[in-house]
This record gives sequence, structure tokens and C-alpha cells, in this order.
Amino acid sequence: MKPSAVARIPSKDGSQSAAQPKAQPRFGHIVSVSGSQAVAALDTFPNSPAAGEVKRTEIGMLVKIPTPLSSVVGIVSAMSSPMPAGSGEEREIRLVELSLAGEILVDERSKKPVFRRGVSNSPALGDAVSYASREDLACVYIHPEASTIDIGTLFQDATVPARFLVDELFGKHFIVVGTTGSGKSCAVTSILQRVLLEHHHAHIVVLDVHNEYAQAFGDGAERIHPSNLRLPFWLLNFQELCAALTGSDSHHDAEVQILSDAIVAAKKRNIGAPAGLIRTADDGGPSTIAKGAAITVDTPSPFHLSDVIAHLDEQLGRLERVQATLPFLRLKSRIEALIADPRYGFMFRSLTVEDTMADVLGRIFRVPTDEKPITVIDLAAVPSEILDVVISLIARLAFDLAVWSEGRMPMLLICEEAHRYAPAADSEKFMPTRQALARIAKEGRKYGISIGLVTQRPSELDTTIISQCSTVIAMRLSTERDQQVMRANTHDGALDLLDYLPLLGDREAIVLGQGVPMPMRIRFRDLGDTDVPRSRHGGFSAAWKNANIDRPQLDAIVALWRTTGRYCG
Repeated sequence: MKPSAVARIPSKDGSQSAAQPKAQPRFGHIVSVSGSQAVAALDTFPNSPAAGEVKRTEIGMLVKIPTPLSSVVGIVSAMSSPMPAGSGEEREIRLVELSLAGEILVDERSKKPVFRRGVSNSPALGDAVSYASREDLACVYIHPEASTIDIGTLFQDATVPARFLVDELFGKHFIVVGTTGSGKSCAVTSILQRVLLEHHHAHIVVLDVHNEYAQAFGDGAERIHPSNLRLPFWLLNFQELCAALTGSDSHHDAEVQILSDAIVAAKKRNIGAPAGLIRTADDGGPSTIAKGAAITVDTPSPFHLSDVIAHLDEQLGRLERVQATLPFLRLKSRIEALIADPRYGFMFRSLTVEDTMADVLGRIFRVPTDEKPITVIDLAAVPSEILDVVISLIARLAFDLAVWSEGRMPMLLICEEAHRYAPAADSEKFMPTRQALARIAKEGRKYGISIGLVTQRPSELDTTIISQCSTVIAMRLSTERDQQVMRANTHDGALDLLDYLPLLGDREAIVLGQGVPMPMRIRFRDLGDTDVPRSRHGGFSAAWKNANIDRPQLDAIVALWRTTGRYCG
């Protein structure tokens, strides 16, 4: 009989340290090894007389394969019976496919078992396979030396907490995917709530496109909505201004050139400086003129839209040909419409222009936090025509703030329904937003800014941004195209687990990547009634049993709709 193996780690002098692990019932043996994949044949079947303590084998379970130098850890990724037994025949052959992910060894200094990713001691044919014990699961998934958050339990053993590695999860971007109703918003809320319990000086911004998170964080959140949101239009760069103010037809190029000249003229008029000069202040004294600081269309300097219109009127007065006036008239008309439309009041309707850049940044990104380390920005009522411009501005400000602060205030930007404003399709309309988010995805780690993407359609999301996410939290996902995109953009040895996505229950997830010690199947903790992200729609059956709205209420809705452009009933 083959002696049972012990978990060991070589010491500096080449000798072997060893510790006797708790014996686990064997349920199979290795019959094939190929790279990071192995196949085990079952020796005993559940419910059979010889089964003993052997339990059912299920997808996502953790198993252990003792070797002379370590205990290799694998995940059940598939099962099959290539030779089913018929009536009166011998016992059938049952195979379990395993994805090898790491190994448990005994640390030389602490003499305690530790888990390490990667396999340096591959299993051999005939090696015994057993289920991981609770102690093994704790060794693999619980890392007391690292900063972690407890967000749920393991599917394999509900007594073992599922933990995410804070620095790896937030420092290298993550994505939460799942079909509608699978629990994405609850998962995000659970993660953020756990973080805020221990990190009171965080800087988190949630782009809430459906107004779901307003109550999820209680008094610990700064809630911003269009009625109290202030994003001065002069903070927009020229690309964002063009997206908001110019058309996309044959006159686009002419309008862009006209707008560029008008904005530069308006900025110079606001500071009262001649060409090539900008007014500055030294030692807190009165403003003076400094040479060498040229004003450009992207200089973050306040200006008046009325000055832009005045410049357009001035140029119109100089034109003689009727054909040349059309781009000027259209641009002027569009600017005046934005100023008059109450839906755009948070950006274009201010009668006075003041340099409030520090105030805007401080409120959105929580400087100081004032016991509110998270900002929830309600974008549900922001017109779709300008939604991508608003998100582009917030993302760009976040990145620039991270750069200029030299990474001293790590920030997290949660992008709900990310596929809506950063789509995979090559659309010029969404280019500023895609560029801003892609810049964070590719360069954010250097400056301490990270993004968390939330989407039900990963196949419609920009693949450049997805590919930069080091952690995938995949909930129920039924569409084959979406599953293929996640496989193509996930870098982990347990990709076979993604095949199980259509069968996951609500609030269950497959988690892969660097934000967890090892790929795992988990269930998120249930949230309290007051913490669950809310939906405006409470269900058809309850709403249709009784009268739900009358004519006076409809009239009030229409009146509010016309005056504010939004309804927040």
C-alpha cells in the first residue's frame, strides 16, 4: 500500500520540513496529467456501500492531491462517464477533470501550512485524490497577513468565509458581469460596504445610471443628483465640448473650427488678457499679467457662454455670403438651447462663472471625506445626449487628480452599465468616454486610480478596457457570446469554471483573477432590506391589483417633466 504523502517545503540546507496533514478520505486517483490539467478516476461512488464518507463531486469543488513535496490543489472543472455501465455489467468508469491551481506546503519558519499559486510538484499517475478539508480551504482562501474583506461564503463549505484581497482587487481593476436579476448591484454593494467598514478615508465614486444606490450606504455616502450637481461647462476639454455642442453632419468640421476660435476668445475676454498672456496672482495679491502662459482651447480657465455667443455674433456681422453663416447660426442655436433647457442646468445654466474647480473636485472625490468616503452620482435623469460627456469629464478629472496628487489619494471609480457609454462598437459619439476610461484602465495603477466595471453585456463593452481587469466576478450569464468574451479576456488557469455560468443561482458567482487567493465559487452575503439597491419598479402583480396613479398625479408628473426634464417620484 502506498504511504500517505506529507506537505513539505525544502529548507535552505536542502533538508525537508514536514507536517502531517489531517487524513482525508480518498475518492479517486490520477489517471492523466497534461500541463495544468489532470484527470482523476473515481474509486468509490456516493451512496455506494464502499463510499464511506465520500460525498458528491460537484463543479467548483476544491480537491487535494498529496505528492512527496507538497499537496497539489485543484478545482473540479468537468465530469464525465465515458463507459457507462448497463444492467448487470461491472461498475462504470467515472472521470473528474481538474484544473491545477496551486499547492499547500509547510512554511520553514512558522511550521504552518501555507498556500502558493502555481504548481512546482506535479501529481503523478496513481496519486490519490481527496476532497479538501475545512482546514485546507481556510489555508487556501484565508490570508490573515493580507488586507482582505469578507463578502460571503464558499460554495463548497458555507462555514468558510470568502475573502477578497483588497489591494489586488482595487489596485488592478475588476469587472462584475451577470444577466439582469443575477445580483450584480447587490454584489457591488456588499463589496463596497465591507470596504467602508474598515476604510473610513476611502475615495470611491459610483456612477449610478439607474438611481439604485442612493440608500445603499446610508449616511456614509455623499449623494449627488442633477438638482444639486455642479459640473461647470468650462471644465470640459475641447473634445468633450465638441461632443456636446457640435453636430455630426457635413458641417461638423466647420463648427469645430468656429467653436475653437470662440472659446479661446471667450477665455481671453474673461481674464482680460491680450494674446499670449494670462492673469495670475502672486502672494495672494491682486491679479497681474504674466508673460509666457499661452491660453489654449483646453486651458482649464473659466469663461462665459455669453462671450462665446457674442464672438459668434461678431463674426456673423463680418460675413457677407449667406452660405457661410449656417455653421455659425447652428452653433449659436445649439448653445442657446442648452442654456435654456433645464435638464442641462447642472452644467450650462450658471449665470455667473467662478473658479470653483477645487470645490467641485473636493465634493465629488471626497476631499476631505467628512465621514462620507463614497460618492453616489445619480445619472438616471441626465439626458442621454450628454451622458457620455458627463462621465468622460468625471473620469478625466479623476485621472488628472490622481496624477497631480502623485498617487497620494487612491481612488475607485465604479462604472454601472459600462457598456452604455464605453461600447465595443467603433462609434465616434462615445470616443471621449472610451478614451478616458481606457486611460485609467491602462495607466491608472501607476497613480492609484482604479475602475470597477459592472455590466450585463460584456460582449458590448470595449475589449481594451475589459482586458485590463485583473479580477473577474462572474455571476449568472446565459448568452454564449458574452461567455466567449469573458473567456477571451480572462487570464486564469480555471477558465473551465466559466462554462458553469448559466447555472449559477442569484448572488452566486465564479471569481477568477488576482483579487482572490485562488479561483472560487461563492455566494454573496444577503443584504438587509435597507441596504439592497432599490429599483423604481416594484413588480407588475402588486402594482396592477390596485389603482396606482390617477389623473391629477399624471398632470403633476407632466408639469414637473416639462419644467425640469425629469421625474423623481
